[in-house]
Amino acid sequence: MEPAEGPGALGFHGDEEIIEVVELGPPGPDDLADEMEDVDFDDEGAEEPDAEAWETEDDEGVEDGMEAQDDSEVTFSLHSASVFCVSLDPKTNTLAVTGGEDDKAFVWRVSDGELLFECSGHKDSVTCAGFSHDSMFVATGDMSGLIKVWRVDTKEEVWSFEVGDLEWMEWHPQAHVLLAGTADGNSWMWKIPSGDCKTFQGPACPATCGRILPDGKRAVVGYEDGTLRIWDLKQGTSLHVLKGQDGHQDPLTCVASNQDGSLIMTGSVDCHAKLVNSSTGKVVCVFKMESMAPKAPAGEGEEAESNSVESLGFCNVMPLAAVGYLDGTLAIYDLSTQTLRHKCQHESGIVQLLWEESSAVVYTCSLDGAVRLWDARSGKMISEYRGHSAEILDFAVNKDASIVVTTSGDHQAKVFCVQRPDR
Repeated sequence: MEPAEGPGALGFHGDEEIIEVVELGPPGPDDLADEMEDVDFDDEGAEEPDAEAWETEDDEGVEDGMEAQDDSEVTFSLHSASVFCVSLDPKTNTLAVTGGEDDKAFVWRVSDGELLFECSGHKDSVTCAGFSHDSMFVATGDMSGLIKVWRVDTKEEVWSFEVGDLEWMEWHPQAHVLLAGTADGNSWMWKIPSGDCKTFQGPACPATCGRILPDGKRAVVGYEDGTLRIWDLKQGTSLHVLKGQDGHQDPLTCVASNQDGSLIMTGSVDCHAKLVNSSTGKVVCVFKMESMAPKAPAGEGEEAESNSVESLGFCNVMPLAAVGYLDGTLAIYDLSTQTLRHKCQHESGIVQLLWEESSAVVYTCSLDGAVRLWDARSGKMISEYRGHSAEILDFAVNKDASIVVTTSGDHQAKVFCVQRPDR
């Protein structure tokens, strides 16, 4: 009995083992095989060069995955160089547009990374991309100043225009109107798709940053010479000009406004952030980097170069503002007392920050390739998401703050699902 039973049991068990080894054995090759099948299945990937590129990227991804964590849910890999910008469609938050150093821009689905269409025809790095307020149009702009607009539903180009070297571009919050700033100091405004145009002439230096205020009637533009102008969009006149002591000593890098547009904040290479009353054009207060921390022991020139305000923004639910610096400092300021509330240190420079729409949580992305969530009330980090093998260059957060889409110097865009214990 035993000898007969033994071999039978052994044989059966052996089969089980073989099945298990085939199915569950080495996860790396299996994952790779699955990914290769996905590529073959996709008709668009039928061209041989593309298939090879995908294979190479997948191979690298598998290797990287063994060495470093990847918290992302979806990776978009159609760019062949650094991906500079990303924007989510405001209406549904289901589509992303990304632009890169490969002179390409793509509109793709956030849920699975599926390409909808390519915004073709650019001849320089695509540095600006965004959807209109109702998600009907998507605009892409390259460094040379070629701006194109597509209808999202038909995937057809409906308008294009060429300006000087492009610095920034933004859609109007309530209308099919596009605003852009160029290196010659002009800001341009167009009705889309008719192309009716208006220009706002600044000083003879680049218009480095700009923002349309929430009322839709005014825009604030910062310039390389440190001046700030608040423009009346209808009249085409400047309502306020801040320069000299009121302006900045160095080029402006970023501007933001609070939810009702009553306050503007400006950031500069001079490491100062200024709070401005948008109605009067008066500086309410100046947040200085020097008052926060002793300067690092470094040569004067080096220190001056190694820090600047890179990004800033207002909290919607509390009187707080956040300022992100190139040296990795995230400063949370209390607007009611005009004092520093928290200083959150990053190991490397902050590229951009964004507030959640309906809470006191601020997101940062930095040169170390990580996205971090901070509780502005406590100054504590809530969570950190990794997956890129190079610096993050831009990111976007959807309305309910459940996903973050990032772009990076590693040629990829990634989608992270944000899970928070308090939700």
